[in-house]
Parts: sequence; C-alpha cells; structure tokens
Amino acid sequence: MSKLPRKPAPFPTKEAVLEFIRESPGPVGKREIARAFQLTTDQRVALKLLLKELETGGALERGRGRRLASAVDLPEVAVLDIVGITGDGEVLARPVNRTEADGVPLPEIFMQPEGRGHPSLAVGERVLARLRRLDDAQYEGRAVYEGRTIRRLEGGGPARMLGVYRVGRDGGRITSTDRRVKAELTVAPLHAAGAEPGELVMAEVLSGSRLGLRQARVVERLGRSDEPKTVSLIAIHSAGLPTIFPAACLEEIERAPVPTLAGRTDLRTVPLVTIDGADARDFDDAVAAEPDSDPANPGGWRLTIAIADVAWYVRPGGALDRSAFDRGNSAYFPDRVVPMLPEALSNELCSLKPEQDRPCLAVRLIIDRDGNARRHHFERGLMRSRARLTYEQVQAAQDGVADDMAAPLLEPVLAPLYRAFHALEAARKRRGTLDLDLPERLIRLNAATGKVEAILERPHYDSHRLIEEFMIAANVAAAETLEQHDSPLLYRVHDRPSLDKLEALRQFLESIGLKLARDQGTRPVHFNQILKLASDLPDKVAINEMILRSQSQAEYSPDNIGHFGLALPRYAHFTSPIRRYADLIVHRALIRAVGLGADGLEDGALARLTQIGGHISRTERRAAAAERDANDRYIASFLADRVGATFCGRISGVTRFGLFVCLEESGADGLIPISTLPADYYEHIERAHSLVGRRTGRTFRQGAPVRVRLVESDPLTASTLFALAETDEGRDHGKRATSSRKSSPGKVSRQRKR
Repeated sequence: MSKLPRKPAPFPTKEAVLEFIRESPGPVGKREIARAFQLTTDQRVALKLLLKELETGGALERGRGRRLASAVDLPEVAVLDIVGITGDGEVLARPVNRTEADGVPLPEIFMQPEGRGHPSLAVGERVLARLRRLDDAQYEGRAVYEGRTIRRLEGGGPARMLGVYRVGRDGGRITSTDRRVKAELTVAPLHAAGAEPGELVMAEVLSGSRLGLRQARVVERLGRSDEPKTVSLIAIHSAGLPTIFPAACLEEIERAPVPTLAGRTDLRTVPLVTIDGADARDFDDAVAAEPDSDPANPGGWRLTIAIADVAWYVRPGGALDRSAFDRGNSAYFPDRVVPMLPEALSNELCSLKPEQDRPCLAVRLIIDRDGNARRHHFERGLMRSRARLTYEQVQAAQDGVADDMAAPLLEPVLAPLYRAFHALEAARKRRGTLDLDLPERLIRLNAATGKVEAILERPHYDSHRLIEEFMIAANVAAAETLEQHDSPLLYRVHDRPSLDKLEALRQFLESIGLKLARDQGTRPVHFNQILKLASDLPDKVAINEMILRSQSQAEYSPDNIGHFGLALPRYAHFTSPIRRYADLIVHRALIRAVGLGADGLEDGALARLTQIGGHISRTERRAAAAERDANDRYIASFLADRVGATFCGRISGVTRFGLFVCLEESGADGLIPISTLPADYYEHIERAHSLVGRRTGRTFRQGAPVRVRLVESDPLTASTLFALAETDEGRDHGKRATSSRKSSPGKVSRQRKR
C-alpha cells in the first residue's frame, strides 16, 4: 500500500522563524530551520527567499558556514556608516541597513580613534569594523558598543541630517539638532534649495573629499527654527513619524456609509457620558452605570462601556487601513497630535460628541458588589452621548462643587459611576496590581505665542481612576470573549521582570537598607510592599523609578503570557481604536467571533497576528520616543533664559561619564559631566548606582538630593547641562564609602576628572 503524500505544514511567518533562531543556542542553518517547521522540498525555496529578505533587512546576520544568527545583538564584525561627531570629538556610527524608523532603538557605537598616520573618520564614510559591547554602558535600554576600524569601504552614505541652516562668510552651514553631533556640514549655493538662514532643514551628505567639513545638499525645508512649533517638528521628523495622509484615505471617508440601526442595538436612551482631559479633541469611549435589578446579585452593577465603531469606517485592506497600520498609533505632543486616522474620522465621525448619533461597539458588563465580573456580552449599537465632561469637572462635582453642566448629571449619572468604580477599585486592590507613584509633567503652552508658559505636575484624580477601571474591565471582557469563541487575538502582554533586572534592583535596594528577597519579586504585591516601606523615605522617587526600570516592556502578541503589572491572566486593548491599531484589530476580531457584521477580521490578518503585533509594538515605542524627545526640547526652551540659575534636584541616573539630574521644579533632566565634578578619580560602582572618589571617598548615588547650576539649555538639541552649585561641591550625595571595592562586588569603571 503506497504512502499518501505528506500534507505540507503551514509556512512559518518571519516572526516565527526569527523566534526560532533567537531561541537556538547557536547559529543555525537553513536545513535545521526547515526541519523544525516540517517544511517540504517545495517549501524550502520560499524559506530561502524569506531568509534572504530577513538578512537584507538587517534582522539576521550570516556567519561562518553560511549559518544564521539573530541580529538583535551586533556581530563581532560589521559594516558601519559614520553618522556624527560629538562635542568631545567622539565618532558615532550606525550599522548599515538599519534605522530607527520602525521604533527599534539602535545601539550606540563609538569608534576608537584612527591610528597614527590615518585621517580621522568623517560623516558619510563607511567602514568595516570590529565591535565590542561595553557591558556596563547601558542607559534606558540602549546598548553601547566600541568600534575599531578594520578598513574603510566605498559606498558610504548618503547620510541624512536634520539641522539648522545658517549663512556665514564662507557659505552655508548646517548645525545638527542631535546634541551628540557637533560637526557641521557645508552647503554650496546650488545645493541650498532656497533655504533661508535660521530654517530647519533636512540635508543629505554628499560624497567627495574626506578632508575638512563634509558637503551636503538641502532636500527638505521645514520652517523657521525659532518658531515654537519647531520643537515638536524636530521630534516628529527625527522619529520618522508619517504626517501626511494619502488622498485615497480622504476619498474613502467621503464615501463612508452612514450608520443606521440595521444590525445595531439602540443605545440612545442609555445615559452615556464621555470623561476626558480638558484638551482632548477625540472622544472614543463613553460610560454608564446603574444598579443591577437582579435579586441574585444584591449590590451589583450593570456597566455599559461604549467605544467608537472605527471598524465601520476603516475597512480591512483599504487605504485608511493601510495608513493606520503604517502609523500604528497616534502620537501626542504639547502643541499637536500626529493622529493614526485623519481628523475627519478621529475628531468628527468617530468622536462620541454630545447629542449626536454615533455608531459604537459596546460591552454590557455585570459586576457584583465586590467588583467581580459575573457576565458580559458585546453588541454593535447606535449611541448618543449625554455630555462631554472633563476629569476636573467630574471630580469637582464629586467633591460638592458641581458646575452648571455636571450638576444635573450628579445623581442620575455620576453617582452610580462612582459607586461602581469603588467596587472595581476594591477588586483591583485584592488582585494586587503594581502601584507606582511617579509624577507626570504637564507642559502648558501660551495659546497666543506657542511658548511654554508653565510646567506643572499633572493631577491624578479619582475621576481618572474611574475611567481607568472601566476601561480595564472592558479590555478584560474583550479578551475573555474572544477566548471563549476560540478566536485568535492580539493580547496586551506584560512579562515578569527578567532575573538580571531583579538582581540589579535588589542590589540597589540593599544599598539604601531595603531588602527584596530572592524568592520574591515575581508578583506585583512584593514590589508594592517595598513601595509602602519607601513612602516616607527621601529616596521614594528613586525607588519608584528603579522599580519601573526593572519592569519588562509591554507589547502586543497573539501568544498570551498575561499582564504582570495589572496582575491579570488575560488582557487586550479594546477601548481606543481611534488612536491604537491594536484596538481596531480586537474590534474586528469581536465582530467576526460574535457575528456582528461582515467587516470582521479577515483570514489573512488572523495568520499575520504575530507580524502585526510586532509592528505596532515598534510604532508604539517610536511614538513614545518622539513624545519624550519633544517634551525634553520644550523643557529646555523653558529653561533657556535661566542659564546660571541654581536649582534643587536629585540624581536620577549614574553612568561612567557623569550624573543625570532631575530638577524638582520642572522635572527637567540634564547631565553633570564627570569632568566637571570636584577633582578626584571617580569609580563607577554599577551595582550601587554611584560614583565614588578614590581619594576623598566623596560619593554621588542615585536618588540623592543635589543642588545644581544650569550651564546650558538648548531646545534645538534638547541639550541640558548642569554643574554642581558651589555650595554643594563639598557635600556627600550618598553613603560615604571608604573603600569602593568593599561597597559593591559589582563591576567598577574608573574615570578621572579631565
């Protein structure tokens, strides 16, 4: 009896292949990959093409014997482009074929000086270099490498630089907006593209002589550099955020079908309200609560959480869908939003404005008096918001100072919401979620000038927590419903802290007299115990920050590992489809699973969930980095006219090249270079997060208070430099150590004041 031909196994995704290679103990070959995924001979041709694409894109490195390894860590030898020169003359490099445009942070590479008789490396050159990772040189998750040139290569560039165009006696010059890059570019008149002095421009480095300053041509003009709007423009362009919607997107909106009650539940009589920030322009969630009339659920509540039905307008595979996927999410800046969807959708058709009919996807949720979910179901509806309320309005009404809009809603709408919230909050406390207490800064701009008017600590009211708890309940219900229908979905996952990060946290806590036992730290409640002990300590903020840094990064994945920070076994993002593509995917999955229409998640998207999750996790990091960059620049602009003033702050980070300081007044972060510290040899005690003077024993430890003088604050480069105030130079900023080697068994990095 002849054997039946073997049924081909499903062809693996790029993400599945990358995961297999990453988890392999060493480099692997094509044959091992094919065997692992049970591929037929016919499928191996497609595998070869897939591996070639991954290698070309920089995700894989090919080593000896044509075996492949993940390129998450850089190889020992790599081709690099020279991209900048720092103020100290250090040469910055970047791996060829890799950019930060997809949100993945690239490692810092500092090139060693060229040997005697060899000209210095210049921006735009390409080299083959040997790399060595500096184990003790990580800041905010970015690995740092030292590069040594093996040989120079042809074909470098064209490198691009964002900078300010100026005109001098010898022609045009461009100064980079990247604070690390101090070398200027020269621009000939024929390459200036009409740029005016003081304009922000994107320039491309030209090939040519390596002697002197490199030449460049202007490829894009972005407006005056001294205008307030430039601050966020720099961050947006540096991160590569898309800012223009294709014309096809706007055409799709014009052809969008008008929603009717056909196939929908009429929710227009439900007393739904939106509660958002005062500056919010899109309203994608509305809430309502009422006591449950079921005698079997005494003291229970019926919640309605209605979310804008973005899936009705953004259909799979259309121009709007492709653009939304490319952006991944909206990005928010003090002066503007770079939205995931055009404003005609995000601010109009999908925005749950008061007294206007809007299509929605709603979850009807029953909870008991203790906040435990009893049952829930999803439906497509047509709703009408009763009011657009702000957090401040709602909190004031709850505190007995209701304005004209909130007063009529206090008893029939707001009081039930708060009572249901208290039940959900009690359940959260029993669950033991991670409860960090870190200040969040609000940058307030002057409406007329666009300049920073004030930097405030953003308040966090019970009204904020109310919406947070309702949204969490809806997100959990979405994940549970999709699991019940055996539907693949994109989870919002948050892994446990890694063992390395936990060990680093333990060592820091031990240095200030707190203990996190080695058999603990795997549940949020254990961190909360430390936070409670630290609540009255001077190191409170530093301890909160270190616990935050010890956490893994949340991401999107079809493989569920739970959400550690929220102490939830399953969690998905459902409540913000206007600004997050992940939520749109969950909406479509629910529409398909529950049978709410023909515009649900397609088979192709189901098969690509791993790829989609990886992409939108990267765009989320890209947007977050751009938002931080813009905030840093705005804060620098706020401080720019206060150079020479002294401020109180605390040491927020300790590195081998200096101290990072966070100011109490504004939250501004800046660097005290090690070369400006009181004269001594300083040893970097990595495990204790401190710099210790070998001669004097003077100690600078993370979390310690410090008084500093502002030396530089440049909004164009987000460069903020401090020096110790004269009255603070003789003080110890941490526990004094007579022997730095006894202070910690960790790695020691010696630095001398230069």
